[in-house]
Amino acid sequence: MAIDPVCKMEVNEDGAAGKSEHGGTTYYFCSAACKKAFDEDPGRYAR
Repeated sequence: MAIDPVCKMEVNEDGAAGKSEHGGTTYYFCSAACKKAFDEDPGRYAR
């Protein structure tokens, strides 16, 4: 399980709505909207 960095929901990596790479880390998302928000400003959401 992963935590969506935008909305903080638990996400199963295999069933994630999307994923993005940032700073050598893979982030998984519950929805396309969360992925879009992350991709527009990853520094805001990345740990």
